[in-house]
Amino acid sequence: MAEAQDDTVKEFKQAVNMSRKELEQWLETEESQSVGQKKEGDESIGHQSGRHIVELLGKKDYSEADLREMKRVLSYIHRHSAQRPEGDVEHTRWRYSLKTGGMTH
Repeated sequence: MAEAQDDTVKEFKQAVNMSRKELEQWLETEESQSVGQKKEGDESIGHQSGRHIVELLGKKDYSEADLREMKRVLSYIHRHSAQRPEGDVEHTRWRYSLKTGGMTH
């Protein structure tokens, strides 16, 4: 079981290729707040997840809930990356959403 946890953490750290500071700064931008599904209030589900990723990037020990969140983030990154649109993606909602998940592409 510890090996599976190590694999999850390793894969998470490879996929989430923004630093904690970079992601915190990104989450303050209008672009990051312009994407995602909003469930309650003004913050999107993805933006909430981005804040959780910031917390995970600051940890060294992970709970079961942290590992579940890492797996959820990895699933999102893999699924979203596979949907990359054609052409220049620099200023697209697709890229903004991916960055909110902690990954520059």
